[in-house]
Amino acid sequence: MRKILTASVIILALPGAYFLLWPVPVDPVAWQAPVDRGYVDPYEPNDLLKSSTGIDLGDFEGPEDATLGRDGRIYVTTKSGAIVRIQNRGISEFVNVGGRPLGIETDQEGSLVVANAVTGLQRIDRDGVVTTLLGDLDGQPLENANNLGIGPDGVIYFSQSSTKFTAAGFGGSYEASLLDILEHGGHGNVYAFDQKDGTVENLMTGLNYANGVAVSADGSFLLVAETSHYRILKHWLSGELQGTTEVLIDNLPAFPDNIKNGLSGRFWIGFAAPRNRLIDQLSDKPFLRKIIQRLPAAARPRAEPFSHIIAINSDGDVLMNLHDPAARFPTLTGALETRDSLYLTTLFGHRLPRIKKHDL
Repeated sequence: MRKILTASVIILALPGAYFLLWPVPVDPVAWQAPVDRGYVDPYEPNDLLKSSTGIDLGDFEGPEDATLGRDGRIYVTTKSGAIVRIQNRGISEFVNVGGRPLGIETDQEGSLVVANAVTGLQRIDRDGVVTTLLGDLDGQPLENANNLGIGPDGVIYFSQSSTKFTAAGFGGSYEASLLDILEHGGHGNVYAFDQKDGTVENLMTGLNYANGVAVSADGSFLLVAETSHYRILKHWLSGELQGTTEVLIDNLPAFPDNIKNGLSGRFWIGFAAPRNRLIDQLSDKPFLRKIIQRLPAAARPRAEPFSHIIAINSDGDVLMNLHDPAARFPTLTGALETRDSLYLTTLFGHRLPRIKKHDL
């Protein structure tokens, strides 16, 4: 009888020991999440994206970012490493850069510059020749390069989302982002890379998942999305405030992703998912957040389907607020604005959403 009782105690104790002691990759840091006000002014839900349609990418998946090339074609980063070229809904692979290309921009010479989460910064010339611009930092491989902006002087500003949870080491950029968001350990950075002399300057450090980056047209400031702190930062590159950072928009209702320069001084921001109530409630309880990581993967917080983008001006005023309540294209990362359309980028799926401006 005593043996049976002992065995029963051990069996009952095992699950508790697992949830309390099993090693996990996260070491959560206590912080205080701002009270979630939800989707209130100026972020109220609407159906302005309901007329968007998807450009079929065939076998290509995860159109995370897009840029307008000097040839008038749209170039899109995808999960397989392929840079897809789109013209009049015709789809072709321009080149495969390997790794996981995320952010993409067109530089002054018409080449494409890519932030690759696995291999660093890359350039693709107009003939499709790929070169590595920056593959390491301080002797270490540059991993988790996420988004970028190119200044009028050719300096490339880019985010390194996390120095701890890398796409290559944790099953992909999305999977790594979930870990970094849960830990909230301040592993993100923003750098300036001067192509002329090869120097790299760390402009911002200690960010909680550094993500979208955009440069003002005159090169006087950067906008940066700090995803798991629900805010947009403004970092001054010149003027009296040079070198300082201010919070431009705080307490967003969702996780901000890419920031993209639009027309007429607009900046477009995509929201990957609404905020998670449980993660917010446990922001100051790191021990419980660690227990969450010990749950089965299907039971852990994930990105909820949602479709939401906004456009802001340089002062942080919301100029446009666009939703699709049906979330036909969920997990939007951002928007590329052309003269007549918005191309909506997303982490998942085989379609690139597009909406004509006259339908807004």
